[in-house]
Amino acid sequence: MSVLLLYLRSALYLLFLVMTVIPYALVMMPLIVTPLPVRYRYAAGWPKMAIWAARFFCGVRYEVYGLEHLRAAEQAGSVIVLSKHQSAWETLFIPAYLRPEVCFVYKRELHWVPFFGWGLAMLRMVSIDRSQGGNAFEQVVEQGGQRLAEGRFIVIFPEGTRTRLGSVTKYKTGGARLAVRTGAKVLPLALNSGECWPRNAFVKRPGLIQVSFGPLIDSQGKTAEQLNLEVQYWIEAEVRRLSPQAYAHEQRT
Repeated sequence: MSVLLLYLRSALYLLFLVMTVIPYALVMMPLIVTPLPVRYRYAAGWPKMAIWAARFFCGVRYEVYGLEHLRAAEQAGSVIVLSKHQSAWETLFIPAYLRPEVCFVYKRELHWVPFFGWGLAMLRMVSIDRSQGGNAFEQVVEQGGQRLAEGRFIVIFPEGTRTRLGSVTKYKTGGARLAVRTGAKVLPLALNSGECWPRNAFVKRPGLIQVSFGPLIDSQGKTAEQLNLEVQYWIEAEVRRLSPQAYAHEQRT
């Protein structure tokens, strides 16, 4: 496929996202008077459209492994999803695909982003006021504990930011610390979205994104560091299974 065609298809996809998020958010505004589950089901429709459009315009397909682990998590009660983060694709896929309501942890300033941020603010996720400095994690514990008690999944990217496919990044312990503090189980999630949607790239390449849910990991009786290492070990081993060619350089060193 020519580079020009890839640019054209990616541009059409971006145009689709821009043209749909504004009216979608405007329709959502009156729903603030409805119960949260109603608002959430409506809001989740937009990432579902975005995932569909990624396939329609850009040829980005996906395949899911480990559904038995996901189903076990749905029955487990308090669950924190710790996920690999290679692109914006998974931030769309996770709320679109998971049946429980999910809550991302993010900076509160996002609420000021027109349309997208306004809709986000209506979903009562875990928003952090960074101006409070060292108190930020306690905000995560307080809000996260409430959301877990409501039966919602907390989603955290332990790498902290999107990473390049094939790179190795230190896992931050915030998600593991939250699991230990709340007693929640951890559902590890590995994926290779960077194959089709590289970090910070405008062009999306057609192909198959593989998503793999791992076995639930109990946080009871573990330190945050132990839990974090266990999560990192599973995710990093799995992404190497999904995209062995991206990590071939490790075998040469």
